[in-house]
Amino acid sequence: MIDQLRELEDLKCAISAAQARITVAFDLAQRHAQALAGVSPADQGQGVAAQVALARRESPSRGGRLLGLARALVTEMPHTLAALETGRLNEWRATLLVRETACLSAHDRCAVDDELAAETGTFDGAGDRAIVAAARAAACRRDPQSVTDRARRAVAERRVSLRPAPDTMTYLTALLPVAEGVGVFAALTRHADSARSTGEDRSRSQLMADTLVERVTGVPGGIAGVEIQLLMTDRTLFQGDCEPAVLEGYGVVPAGWARSFLVPGTTDRQQSRTPDDRPSRSDLRRPLGSADRHSPGSADRQGDREFQVWLRRLFTAPAGGELLASDSKARLFTSGQRRFIRARDTTCRTPFCDAPIRHYDHINPWSEGGRTSLANGAGLCEACNHIKEGDGWSVRTRPGPRHTIVVETPTGHTYHSTAPPPPGTSDRGPAQVRSAREWRSARRRIKASRHVQRRVAFPT
Repeated sequence: MIDQLRELEDLKCAISAAQARITVAFDLAQRHAQALAGVSPADQGQGVAAQVALARRESPSRGGRLLGLARALVTEMPHTLAALETGRLNEWRATLLVRETACLSAHDRCAVDDELAAETGTFDGAGDRAIVAAARAAACRRDPQSVTDRARRAVAERRVSLRPAPDTMTYLTALLPVAEGVGVFAALTRHADSARSTGEDRSRSQLMADTLVERVTGVPGGIAGVEIQLLMTDRTLFQGDCEPAVLEGYGVVPAGWARSFLVPGTTDRQQSRTPDDRPSRSDLRRPLGSADRHSPGSADRQGDREFQVWLRRLFTAPAGGELLASDSKARLFTSGQRRFIRARDTTCRTPFCDAPIRHYDHINPWSEGGRTSLANGAGLCEACNHIKEGDGWSVRTRPGPRHTIVVETPTGHTYHSTAPPPPGTSDRGPAQVRSAREWRSARRRIKASRHVQRRVAFPT
């Protein structure tokens, strides 16, 4: 079985090398076809990375990286490509070598590739760090000025990103220059060690995380003026159903967590009830402030600053699981329509792309008579919205139980994208079909909760 595992790994590496060769051949074929069609040299090759991504079931940004990797391996790094074909390097480690030599000219990159010659066993038994160190050192020897300039330009790429983590947590990541990054970590470490020495019972890691949030936001607890959109069924809210909810910008959250999030005066650190306790209608109707110690304007201030969350609740129809729709003759989607599309689509609707929604696009273009309606709208990232405007690309809707769009590429291949199911539904239909009496009862409960104040304060 171990021999089989090794043989399969070698086969995966050989397949990766074959994919690189095919990718470069497809790129050249597309550029040739575009040149014959009169496309300017500067615009030739547009859409190739997106088609590669769809074929490999990857996001468009990942498709661009795969195209760049293939070009580098096939045209400039034959030794690395040979090592990939024979299984001495896997695709990730070949990517590391390409990445560390990206700042070099084609001639210098070929020289580094020849120097390292991975197919001769140079990297046998070496880990990722050893490969990166060897490639970086070779690049510095060949062209130290380019490496220095690359490091200087990298400062402009500093950024902060957020992505979901398991169990209703998130990864907040900052890409910083090394001096600033080390300084931030050292400051958090010193503060945590100091607090621990005075008897603080939180762990060192907890203290560092809490201090980071409080110093960035300027308020205890780190919550300040945020609107949170929570999509859930009325069964989850009122009947203690276990159907999960959806939190915008994060994803699926447990039903008990969603209910406790709605109840004033409770947080993940200080729960006055168990997560599975459903809120009563008196909890939801209760005006915030009088009986709640953690109400706005009472104890939850840092100086003169209040911190609160603006909560928007979206309900799915119990019988069919669909959100309500609206239509508009305006050119731009209204704020309500944009919120709806963001809640329905969650992320970019291009197949395999899970980038955040940046553009609200007319599937059938408005210039061609497309309506500014929810059925004709789709949430896209900026890159995908630009790609679909290229020659040979088309997007259309397809009838179905949920909002479905069909993407057709210039090569004639089609890909389908269906909006994720709202809470309480599935591909087979609603999880629970109601009687007329239950439907009327649900409508009354939703209507009765509409006057609930939307400002929810959170304790420190």
